[in-house]
Amino acid sequence: MITADSPCIASETTPLVPVGVSKRPKTPLPKFQIGILMMLHVTEPIASMSIFPYINQLIRELGITGGDDAAVGYYAGIIESLFFVMQSMTVLKWSRLSDRIGRKPVLSIGLLGTCISMLCFGLSTTFWSLVVSRCMCGVLNGNIGVLKTMMAELTDSTNMAQGFALIQIFWRVGTFVGPLMGGTLAHPQDSWPGLFSHSFWRKYPYFLPCAVAACFVVLAYFMLFFFLEETLSTKRRPKMTSTTLGVTSGDDVDDREVLAQKSMADMPMRSLLTPTIVIPIANYAMLSILDISFRTLTPLFCSTPMYLGGLGLTPSSIGLWLALLGIADGLLQALFFAKIVDWVGPKRLFCLAVSCFTPVMLVFPIMSWLVRTRGIVDHAIIFALLGQLVLTVVWGLAFGTIFMFITASAPAKNVLGAINGLGQTSASVARAIGPALATSLFAFSKEHNVLNGNAVFVILIVLAGVLRWLASQLPDEMQVRDE
Repeated sequence: MITADSPCIASETTPLVPVGVSKRPKTPLPKFQIGILMMLHVTEPIASMSIFPYINQLIRELGITGGDDAAVGYYAGIIESLFFVMQSMTVLKWSRLSDRIGRKPVLSIGLLGTCISMLCFGLSTTFWSLVVSRCMCGVLNGNIGVLKTMMAELTDSTNMAQGFALIQIFWRVGTFVGPLMGGTLAHPQDSWPGLFSHSFWRKYPYFLPCAVAACFVVLAYFMLFFFLEETLSTKRRPKMTSTTLGVTSGDDVDDREVLAQKSMADMPMRSLLTPTIVIPIANYAMLSILDISFRTLTPLFCSTPMYLGGLGLTPSSIGLWLALLGIADGLLQALFFAKIVDWVGPKRLFCLAVSCFTPVMLVFPIMSWLVRTRGIVDHAIIFALLGQLVLTVVWGLAFGTIFMFITASAPAKNVLGAINGLGQTSASVARAIGPALATSLFAFSKEHNVLNGNAVFVILIVLAGVLRWLASQLPDEMQVRDE
């Protein structure tokens, strides 16, 4: 019998894979707790992305640009970036706080902040009121890092791919619902004059999508309050068993272990800045800046008038297209992500996914050339959009993979909050830079006709090359830490 400790003498008859060695059976996911966690998670993209279909039109209606359509990108980029600027300043503090006081209190504050800020955004009638509401949302919301930490605590090495695939699935569900809701519910007095004839809706034409997004957040808050169990071991109630958490040990945490875990949670941040941790986080930051740049450029390109090389689509059409992108991405994540990870391996999948960004960018100047040549959005542009959709869906597989690398880099579970907070801080900084950089470069390219208005896409392709190099620095195999 072959064991892990016994020597194995190779010969011509020795099988390449020992007969007695098999993969560790997968631990079942704690479905109820993860289901609640995902309901909390889906509210963030619903709230944040519901503004994307109409933000450019809102900037025009407020008269901020003085009628200059080419300058809309500057201001839209500022509004879209502010959330991530403020989040980058606070998300690490929220994540480290969750290592001390527990995950649930931090999540509660984040949900309440999102709800209030969305209502304020819908009632905004000046540029500065938009700025304040987005800043408020970013400062109070550190939930994404805490949610990833809870997912890591609810899974182990055998079901981690399934768990982190769910994060991407529900994020994409939110990217489907949010833009669809924002594009459909904006200006309700025009779409449903019988129901929304009051003068309030003419004064605040974008309040309805913001209010509906806030309702989703309120529902998530009640689910958190009544049903979600605490996952931080030092703050769990005694009845919170290991079965609920999806780990194999059935013993309660003793006093000495609790003290050790608390001291680990108070570990200086500098001691965590090792290459093992920094390399996955650097990949996540670059991935985030490219992704948010693409997500910001898509509605801006689609709403830009055709004489400037855009597609000239309406907010409702843009919302439908972004919703279709979210559906396709979510379906691939749901049906195939875990299987592809098992088949290809995390590193090779990540490298393949990030390599798709360059052709995604090349589709934009192709569509711009087509619309200028043909003068209408016809079947050729539809085919180009569909090709871009396929590439974007493959690109989306990179997120679930890099989340696995970041989680596997943690030296202990009780610094998961700090490491996810560090990762989310870097991603938030990147996402703060991305919209402003992409939209400003887009506006500059169009105003000054740099590279025929396509300079922004060339710059992003260069950054994609940097990401591909960073991907090559990831470890070939992830370490297993289920202790």
